[in-house]
Amino acid sequence: MIIAIVGAEIAFWVLLLGGLAVRYLLNARRASSVILACVPLVDLALVILVTTDLLRGAQPTHAHALAAVYLGVTVAFGHQIIGRVDAWFRYRFANGPKPLKPPKGSTSEVKAIWGEWLRVLLAAVIAAVCLFIMIIIDGGTIPHSIDSISKHPYWGILHTIGVVTGIWFLAGPAFAGSGDPALDRARDEMSKG
Repeated sequence: MIIAIVGAEIAFWVLLLGGLAVRYLLNARRASSVILACVPLVDLALVILVTTDLLRGAQPTHAHALAAVYLGVTVAFGHQIIGRVDAWFRYRFANGPKPLKPPKGSTSEVKAIWGEWLRVLLAAVIAAVCLFIMIIIDGGTIPHSIDSISKHPYWGILHTIGVVTGIWFLAGPAFAGSGDPALDRARDEMSKG
């Protein structure tokens, strides 16, 4: 299963970079759209593989649980990753505008921090739903102690997802404030001039 996850990650990047190379280096927009449309098929293939493995009676493993996390992360962050890489390719190979980061302390930076955390939350929810489905397929056992939670691959990863999501909130948007709109205006003026 670990090989399948690594293969899915490699396939994601090959399709993404290949699609953008076809778009910007070969100037074949339609062909690149077809290649980029195949990116979600990687996730679908991984879901089918994990589901088939579990329905055939495979014992729950951390690799199955990581596949659920991988799916959550790629669904929640995939579009943003594709957009960022596309903006870089457009800048590098098609004379597009340079991708700009929001200025530190600006309202746009605060919005970006909240947006990132909401994507983390979405990834956690998707992974949790997948893990609960796996738990049901496995017989729906509920652990009765912290020790049994940490030993079970699905429940252990669910616990870890909750902890990581909480820490991400505290490290990101919890103390981000509201930002300074003047910094946004200064960046906009600099990008025009």
